[in-house]
Amino acid sequence: MSVVVVVEVEDSRASLVSQETLTFARDLAALGAGELHAVIVGACTEGVIADCRAQGVIALHTADNPELARYAAAAWAAVVEASGRAARADLVIAPGTSRGNEILAHVAARRGLEMAANVVRVESVQPLRVVRQVVGGSVLETSSVSSRVRLMTMAGHAVEPVPAATPGAAEVRPLAVTIAAEDLRAKVVRVEERVGGDTSGLTSARVVVGAGRGAGGPEGFDGVIALAERLGGALGVSRVVTSLGWRPHHEQVGQTGSRISPDLYIPCGISGAIQHWAGCASSKTILAINTDPDAPMMTKADYAVVGDMHEVVPAILEALN
Repeated sequence: MSVVVVVEVEDSRASLVSQETLTFARDLAALGAGELHAVIVGACTEGVIADCRAQGVIALHTADNPELARYAAAAWAAVVEASGRAARADLVIAPGTSRGNEILAHVAARRGLEMAANVVRVESVQPLRVVRQVVGGSVLETSSVSSRVRLMTMAGHAVEPVPAATPGAAEVRPLAVTIAAEDLRAKVVRVEERVGGDTSGLTSARVVVGAGRGAGGPEGFDGVIALAERLGGALGVSRVVTSLGWRPHHEQVGQTGSRISPDLYIPCGISGAIQHWAGCASSKTILAINTDPDAPMMTKADYAVVGDMHEVVPAILEALN
């Protein structure tokens, strides 16, 4: 028996959510799920090897075919399938990112397997019972996965990444994978640098300061931007803000924007419509600031400050400074 984790790479290292997923999988391995393996598509850097070794990975399966240089979900799924066969995996886990969910969905469809997405907790390994986020994270559902090979993705920040007590060998094992032409019909053909921000910074930030209609206009974001910078976090906005053209779309949090799971979310002047809540419900702690004490965000928040964001945020900054 073994567990295979799909590792995503950022700046030549295992991404934060991948390291979280490795910690999550390692705990399952200790519960009887077997040895911990990992798979990476593309070049395997020393940084990735070091991160996998620190997480206790026994073997790191890699495929660096030229056809895989650009992301293609079906082709990358073929690599994950091959790694599962090589490791004789009973369980395959990917980070709950757009790519992780898409790749495992392809694997599930190709193999006729069951998949649980956005898992936050495993109640038992044999049989596999999981608790996962549904309805944009506003509801937790208990599910059973009964196929021979079980597939699941882990919700971001469900666990903290913690190094293993004993590092793993992280032995690099190249995979011989033949990529079919039909698996390359949909692929990334060009990558353009984002102008004015990075969505990955928002989704991985430990602190997010949000702003909505209460900002009052394009000039009303100086305070929340300063607070986000002071806390080492990122700025997130509501859909109405981007619809009005006050801020760019890549900063949007919500059902049609980014889904965040920070340790602290500070929504300022955001009413908390269900579309926005779908993107921020996984936040560990929410401190809402709004003039309306009955706004949905205020009633759902862990802490609420009734007041004008243009008065409260400067006061917070003054106290911090």
